[in-house]
Parts: sequence; C-alpha cells; structure tokens
Amino acid sequence: MGKIAILGATGYTGTELVRLLNDHPETEIVYVSSETYAGSKLSDIHPQFSEHEDLILSPMGTDQVPDNVDLAFCALPHGQSAGIVPGLLEKGCKVIDLSADFRLKKADLYNQWYEMEHPVPSLLEGAVYGLPELNRGDISTSRLVANPGCYPTSIILALAPLLKKKILKTATIIIDAKSGVSGAGRTPKQPFHFPDCTENFKAYRVACHQHIPEIEQELGLLAGETITITFTPHLVPMIRGILSTIYLKPAAGQNEEEIRAIYSYFYGECPFVRIMEGHALPETRFVRGSNYIDIALKEDRRTGRLIIISALDNLVKGAAGQAVQNMNIMLGLPEDTALRQLPF
Repeated sequence: MGKIAILGATGYTGTELVRLLNDHPETEIVYVSSETYAGSKLSDIHPQFSEHEDLILSPMGTDQVPDNVDLAFCALPHGQSAGIVPGLLEKGCKVIDLSADFRLKKADLYNQWYEMEHPVPSLLEGAVYGLPELNRGDISTSRLVANPGCYPTSIILALAPLLKKKILKTATIIIDAKSGVSGAGRTPKQPFHFPDCTENFKAYRVACHQHIPEIEQELGLLAGETITITFTPHLVPMIRGILSTIYLKPAAGQNEEEIRAIYSYFYGECPFVRIMEGHALPETRFVRGSNYIDIALKEDRRTGRLIIISALDNLVKGAAGQAVQNMNIMLGLPEDTALRQLPF
C-alpha cells in the first residue's frame, strides 16, 4: 500500500483527494494537514469522512510528515507550496503540487503573473507538467509533478491534436471560458460571496488571468513555436464545472469529420477524454463529479472557423482527479485506478 500525505486536506481540492482516495485499493492516507484546523479530527471538520476519524489534522510543516510517506499531495494556495516542496523531496517522497508554483518553467514569468518572487527557481526546470494524456512517460519517472490548472486542462487538451498535427493557424486562437465559483478556493472572498455572484454572470481578470502564461507555455511546446492567445474567463453562478469554447481557423483541406477522426485517434488510449459525436455538445452536468473531459468539434463553414467546446469538473479532472491520475502513473499503478466514477 502506498503511504499518502495530503497537505491542505480541508480545502476544496484536499477534500476531493480524500473522497477519491477513500476508494483506492492500493493507497492509504497516513497524514493530513491544515493550518486552520490543526489538532482537530478531519471527520470533525468534514463529517462525510467519518470512516477516517483516526486522521488528525497536523499543522503545516515538513517535519510533521512521516518518513514512510511515498507520495505527498500539496493542495495549498499559490505561493505556499514552494516553501514546503523542497523539504518533502529531501524526505525522499514524491510530490504532486496542485498549486501554480511549479507549472511555469521561467521564474520571471512566475514573478510577473503571480506578483511574488519564486523561492526555489532551481526546481522549476525539473518539475514535470502533469497532463497525463500528453506527458505520461515523463510523469512516470518524475519525483515532482506540477498538476495543471483547471482552465489550462480544458484548453490544452482541446487544442493538442491540432497543434501536434500543425493544422491550425495559431494566431487565430480565441478562448471564451466559464468556471464555477469553487475554482476560487474555499477561503471566503467578496466577489464570490453568495449574494454577489448568484443570479449574476460576469467576466473577470480580462487579458490578465494568471493561467495565460501556463496555457501559452504548453501550447507553444506542442506547436514548436511561440503561441499568444486571447483568453477571457467568466464566473458562472454554480459550484463546479468549466466550459471552454475555443474559436480558431484550421489549415486548409481539413473538414469536421477528418478533424474528429484525428482527435479520436490521438486520444484513443486516454481513458478520460471523450470525443463527442454528431450533434452532441459538452455540458458541465455530463462530467460533474468525474475525471472525464468531454470535447466536441463544430465546423462553421460560413466563417471558415472551427469551434471546439470542452467541459470538465474543475475540482476533479481540473484538480484532484487529475492529481490522482498522476499519482497512479508515478506509483506504477493502472492510470484509471479509483477514477472510474460516473458523473453525478
């Protein structure tokens, strides 16, 4: 049994990790931490985890993590993981970081977009970007995996086949994406207060969202060229889910059916990517609570554009589920272990 630690176990992604790992036949949660609730039972804070009443929340700090831990999840806010991860690696355990602290390869980009100096830039180059569908081989041998952001997951997987085949005009990419409120984390913030966001629909962080450099970095690696995107995120008055609509112009000579065949082949060995057929379109309710991402392709012959729509659960495929998928690969287990739950 793999011994697992979860740092930040009481936040949204931390509780999703506990929920998913509860049904994992090859792992055991042996350590959980929370700065806010240190000393309490996990089941006292989240009564749905009554089966884990033996798990006591520890204060944050690598000195508290048992030496026998095989893999640690860092479900911490941006900026906090970077101070914890080096100590975990020194203990000899593998690490999956769910924050943005190790996603960008260049420290100056991190400093610019997250408005803080990166404390351990020496670790950035060696961290593997944890998109299993694209980086499975590198993930399997890595000691530090940077779990992708939820928006980037929905966008990169939607565009990867076209970029790899070089059959799109990269300068034409426009992304319109919508997220549920849980994407902002569990710590209360005024813009996500119930009276402020319910019965309301708004764009936010237009042209300056912190996921832009992450998306451009990974799309550029796929395309073998510098990619610059137009990305506008929106807040939807629902708890969980992301729907991304992407507009672009494909290279000449490819119709919708041919492009869909490319996608089906590209993701043929990927258990959690579902390419929708016919007139079916993704909806967040079709993936809610699951590790699936649904992708649909529509050709607009009138404008010459291709429209790609993707949907995922931001707390599962966009965070904790993808982290468990990465964990399975890192521990040499079947990739889909404990992740075959159907959507709610």
